[in-house]
Amino acid sequence: MAYTISKASDLTGINPTTIRYYDKEGLLPGIQRMNGIRLFTDEDIKWLHVLSCLKNTGMPISRIREYAKLAVLGDKSLKERQALIMEQRQFVKEQIDHLLFYMQELDYKEWYYQKALALGSESQVNPDDYEKETGKKKPALL
Repeated sequence: MAYTISKASDLTGINPTTIRYYDKEGLLPGIQRMNGIRLFTDEDIKWLHVLSCLKNTGMPISRIREYAKLAVLGDKSLKERQALIMEQRQFVKEQIDHLLFYMQELDYKEWYYQKALALGSESQVNPDDYEKETGKKKPALL
């Protein structure tokens, strides 16, 4: 089945302007055109989902372009593509670890303010109660 850019946008959640940008940057190899109108196949839609994933996990366009060029090579580039994905996965994992670290601080602060409001004053809050009441360790920085 062939989809217009508008339908491809609906199916992927990617703005048509962004899809045009991807095409201009050479990230959409093999996009067919009829009378100058881009036509997207089901495979193109899958590819757009991959591009969106890579972009939304912080991969720079230059690396995405490298990945796209490798993908065109098919099986010859499996190791290289795997390496790029593994690197990106590690990057995402590190970002998640950082966010989880900061989430601990936010969890503590949320508990702290709820407690202070319930007790009527910050001076009444005993930070040592956090672990007893929540089962969570107090953030390391406190």
